[in-house]
Amino acid sequence: MEYPSKLVENAVNEVSRLPGIGKKTALRLVLHLLKENENLTFALTESLNDLRSGIRYCKECQNISDTETCQICSSHRRDHSIICVVEDTRDVLAIENTAQYQGLYHVLGGVISPIEGVGPSELNIEQLLKRVKDADSEVKEIIFALSPTMEGDTTAFYLTKKLSEFNLKISTIARGIPIGGELEYADEITLGRSILSRTVYQKD
Repeated sequence: MEYPSKLVENAVNEVSRLPGIGKKTALRLVLHLLKENENLTFALTESLNDLRSGIRYCKECQNISDTETCQICSSHRRDHSIICVVEDTRDVLAIENTAQYQGLYHVLGGVISPIEGVGPSELNIEQLLKRVKDADSEVKEIIFALSPTMEGDTTAFYLTKKLSEFNLKISTIARGIPIGGELEYADEITLGRSILSRTVYQKD
């Protein structure tokens, strides 16, 4: 594709790096920004710069946050005896949108996938174990809300073995989520019912 300007070409190349955006869509977005008031572009770039420089990860649950401890972990309205283990922030948002869960979260930052070179040490597993080991910990139940894929099941099995030394109830969300499906794409009703009708995770 021929571009009228090297600056436009560079902008298109950068925007097209975003997931789900091809070169044509990127060009359309770049040209839109050029047509709009320049304040729109400046506001966008400033917000992205602030995002990269100011975003933090909660010291408790590893979810993205503006503060050292996120609003969910610091809330007295949440049930601190339950921790829902998820793959990433998108899953936290999906579950929160159901308004069916009032416990805490723990974001692993992925799932165990030997094919992709992701092992337990690359995930936030030690932080989860530390939370449970804490002498003042109120944790009574761990819920696995991982996508029902081979990698998700492998991660759940690994975590179950690691958590077996603690006196915990370990459960997993009901399989209302289709096998092989991604948690973030589940509709809110199905996901909400899966949380409410969770089952005890089988260790053997």
